[in-house]
This record gives sequence, structure tokens and C-alpha cells, in this order.
Amino acid sequence: MQQVASLRYDVIFKKAFCDIDVFKAFAKDFLDIDLKIDKVQTEKKFDPPISNVDSRFDLYAEDLENRVIVDIQHRRYDDYYDRFLHYHCAAMLEQVATSKNYKPALQVFTIVVSTSGTREDCEIAEINFDPINYLTKQKLNKIHHRVLYLSPKHVTQSTPEPYQEWLKLIQDSLDEQVDESLYQKPAILKVMKLIEIDGLTPQDRARMKDEYAQEQAAKKEKEEEFIAGLEKGLQMGEERGVEKGLQLGEERGVEKGLQLGEERGIEKGLQLGEERGIEKGKLEIAQKLKAQGMSAEIIEQLTGITFT
Repeated sequence: MQQVASLRYDVIFKKAFCDIDVFKAFAKDFLDIDLKIDKVQTEKKFDPPISNVDSRFDLYAEDLENRVIVDIQHRRYDDYYDRFLHYHCAAMLEQVATSKNYKPALQVFTIVVSTSGTREDCEIAEINFDPINYLTKQKLNKIHHRVLYLSPKHVTQSTPEPYQEWLKLIQDSLDEQVDESLYQKPAILKVMKLIEIDGLTPQDRARMKDEYAQEQAAKKEKEEEFIAGLEKGLQMGEERGVEKGLQLGEERGVEKGLQLGEERGIEKGLQLGEERGIEKGKLEIAQKLKAQGMSAEIIEQLTGITFT
């Protein structure tokens, strides 16, 4: 096993892929373009900036003979699909600013490498700007600009070559050791040589430590935001639970009160009805006794009903 620096570090990724031979081989395998270049720029910017938002290209090369621009971006952001599409379009707009029409002089190809892919990613995704016939789905071969999004995390044995070996190497490097026997491409072997631990400069190591510290700080910030959000959610949940509990308690209390009130009302009604029935019965008896000529005194003694 060969000890290497992880390609997740921006400084290491640029150290490997700014090499002209590596850059050309990578572009050849993913874009099928034989680049004719003598330099690869890092941290490329346009002056003046395109639009109100400045764009920066991690690795950038222009091939005037083949009339193409190839830039490689190393993903470090959550919004990388949109971010690097914006950068790609900036490279097209920069050409139009000085051209006679809206057709850029150079085709633009962007390759985005994500060393921390998400579940929604796949090993290779593409945005192809070439219009297609809506009915037949045939390409019109009018616009050749493309954006590729690579996620080494999703590479499998079914990923076709020449893509598989590149993606496997990038993913393999993340634990800082690679099995050199698995790789044959000269450009990939050169990448392994360029990122050997023993070959790193003091500046490389310093920037790696800075990147690691920034990653840890960002991770801690996200964790703190998550915990704060969780606590806020628990508090809101508790408040809503208490409010709901009080509401349900009140509703159940009213319901129980109505039930008890109804039961007591029925009981009271039966009692009053019974008492009134007895009184009515006594009155009827007293009236019958009076009709038979019995004295009022005796009737009062027998029924408790007084006749005046």
C-alpha cells in the first residue's frame, strides 16, 4: 500500500491535476478531447468579473488550436450543482463580451469532482447544452458546451472504463493509502507519485492543516446549528403539547361536565317527578273522599291535603 495525501484536500487535488500530462489525460478520458496546452492555471479569475458575482476556476486551460476551454472544479460547497453551472456560463459570457455575435469562439467544458458525494449523486452526471429535436430526441449538433459532475463515492465495478480507474483512485485516496497494483494508466500512476506523503512540501502540509481546521470548524458550526434547531424544536413541541393538552383537557372536562350534568338532571327530574306524582295522587284521593262527604278534618289527617 502506498501512503498518499487525500485528494479531498483542495491543495492536494490541485497539486495532482494541474500537472499538464495528468490534466490532458483526464480530459481525454472524460471528454474525448486531445488537448494541446502548455499550462494549466489555478484559481483563474476574469478581470473584470463577469456579472456582479466573481467566478473562480480551480483548474483552467485554454486550447486555442482545438478551440476549447476545459476547467476542473473541486467540489467544496453544498450548492455545487448551481455554483459550477454559474461558473461554466461565466466562461461563455466572458468570450461573448468581446465577440461580434453570441457564439463563443471556444467551446467550454467543465468537470466537477465531488469527493464528498451525497446519496442523490451518481458516478457521472451531465448537463449537455446541445438542443435536441423535441419529437425525435435527436441532437442538432449546434452547441457543444458540457458540464460533467463526478462522484467517486458512487463508483462500482459496473462503472465503465476509462472512467472507473480515475474515480476509483480519487475515492481510494481518501483514507490516505492506495493499492498501487490496482492501477495501470501512466497518468494515474503519476497522480499517485505527485500525492505521495513523502513528497509533500512544507507549504502543502500547512495548507492541508488549514483546510482540515476549516472543515472541522464548519462541521462544528453545523452540529451546533443542528443541536440549536433540535432544542428549539423540542421546546416548540413541548409548548404545543401543553397547549394541545390543555385544549383536550378542557374539551374532555366540558364533555364530562355535560355528561354528569345530564345524569344529575335526570336523577333530579325523576325525584321531582316522583314527588309531584305522589302529591297529585294524594290530591285525587282527597277530592274523592270530599265528594263522598267525608269531613275536611279527617281528609287532612289521611292525606295531608287541606281544603279551605
